[in-house]
Amino acid sequence: MALLTVPDPQTGACTQALRRVLPQVRDQVSAADLLFLERWEMYPLPGAAAALRVAQLRRANPELAAAIRAEVKNLKFA
Repeated sequence: MALLTVPDPQTGACTQALRRVLPQVRDQVSAADLLFLERWEMYPLPGAAAALRVAQLRRANPELAAAIRAEVKNLKFA
């Protein structure tokens, strides 16, 4: 059974993978990018701009992106 994940009140992250990484991120823009990646993995947006941004984030953070994608596969969304 998949778990229902709610955003962490402090970081906004839904996945454990991102919750582990965000405390190490000191730049708000980088944190926002990682949150965007996580949300896109959960609810992909249509359009080339979003797809290009996600592709860049995946290339820059391949291990984190893979961990988020794997975890999202097992989540149940409200």
